[in-house]
Amino acid sequence: MRQSSLVVVANRLPIDDSVAPDGACEWRRSPGGLVSALHPLLRHTPATWVGWAGGTGPAPALPDVDGVRMHTVALSADDLRDHYEGFANATLWPLYHDSVEQPEYHRRWWEAYQRVNQRFAEATADVAEPGAVVWVQDYHLQLVPGLLRELRPDLRIGFFLHVPFPPPELFMQLPRRAELLRGMLGADLIGFQRSQAAHNFAQLVAKVLEVPATDRRIAVDDRVVRIGAFPVSIDTVEMAALATRPDVVDRAARLRRDLGSPEQVVLSVDRMDYTKGIEQRLKAYSELLADGHVKVRDTVLVQVAVPSRERVGQYQILRERVEREVGRINGEFGRVGEPAIHYLTQPFDRAELAALYRVADVMAVTPLRDGMNLVAKEYVAARVDGTGALLLSEFAGAAAELPQAYLVNPHDLEGLKQGLLAALRGSPDDLGARMRTMRAHLHRHDIRAWARSYLSALDDSGSLLTRLGAAG
Repeated sequence: MRQSSLVVVANRLPIDDSVAPDGACEWRRSPGGLVSALHPLLRHTPATWVGWAGGTGPAPALPDVDGVRMHTVALSADDLRDHYEGFANATLWPLYHDSVEQPEYHRRWWEAYQRVNQRFAEATADVAEPGAVVWVQDYHLQLVPGLLRELRPDLRIGFFLHVPFPPPELFMQLPRRAELLRGMLGADLIGFQRSQAAHNFAQLVAKVLEVPATDRRIAVDDRVVRIGAFPVSIDTVEMAALATRPDVVDRAARLRRDLGSPEQVVLSVDRMDYTKGIEQRLKAYSELLADGHVKVRDTVLVQVAVPSRERVGQYQILRERVEREVGRINGEFGRVGEPAIHYLTQPFDRAELAALYRVADVMAVTPLRDGMNLVAKEYVAARVDGTGALLLSEFAGAAAELPQAYLVNPHDLEGLKQGLLAALRGSPDDLGARMRTMRAHLHRHDIRAWARSYLSALDDSGSLLTRLGAAG
């Protein structure tokens, strides 16, 4: 079996679900931007990506993609139901997002989570060469670092959490809290999106496991585990280049005409998730219409809400509520040929998204809680002419990096309304100054800077980054 000096371990493989007739696979851009970050780096070293290929049953054999080996982990229908839909997305996901929805706790879910994490750890141990660097990703696999250290103590293990990490009083609700913490502490370096998350983790480790912990270092047996914030970003140059492509520019012009050539367009792009604040945003927009502060003929809202986790009951209920509210608003305020809200649920490719970003005078990104939210960063990167306004939730990780946005508390309906109005009515000079500062920040802190920062901290010898061709 071929072994690799760098192994990325994630719930999903970064490939399309379908394989071309010639057997080729293509890279699939993941929602969290992980593929965008690592693709340019992985091509320069023997690397393996360990993950689930989608579907249930035996793990399919997949070809290499750009020289990166795809190592599949099999999931059964029970694994998918109890590990992925159950413990990962009905227990941990709501808990980590401030319990916006009530987390559920079932023993069989925990048993499945342990079982699947063990399977991922064993697969990783098989493909990692002696002394390799292993980078484990996200909340689906929090036990893997500890399990992997037991199997392969020679490895350099990193773990990165892409979602928020909750305050101690919420995490303490978990029936198996100690086991999850110990699993993460199997890593040499634990990365979070924000410093507050690292602080929350250190507090919990000190309280639950009774070991010495600071916001930077935790003593575990004879090891020191380092923790810190590494805010994930986007490929800023790639998005800017996409937004200036002639076909994207033309598509943006057609989209604006299709929308009725309004004076202003407000855009939101979300997964259909209860953490994204879609219902609160619709309520605020509805009240602005009712109050006469926004008029359908002049301003239009485009809400993209791509369905996700449709087998989870909470998501089915949310979609029904959102669609009912959109129908009510359009019925009350729309006119023939002039809906108040253009509601779209189909996924968009990168070019179409870039065109939408170009059309949007205001980008409304108002989650109730988000680890980072890369849509906000993509919008800023796509505004190559320096115009546009970003309305951003204080509770998105991106708010710490983009304070020049119009920051709002999405739980405060009046504040949300006033923030949207301020963004719509901002002067060109003020909007331009805000956008220039945000764009400059993103050019300094792009996706490659994030990957280099984390990997250099994990592999302090620097040998990995030298092999990856990313030392500069």
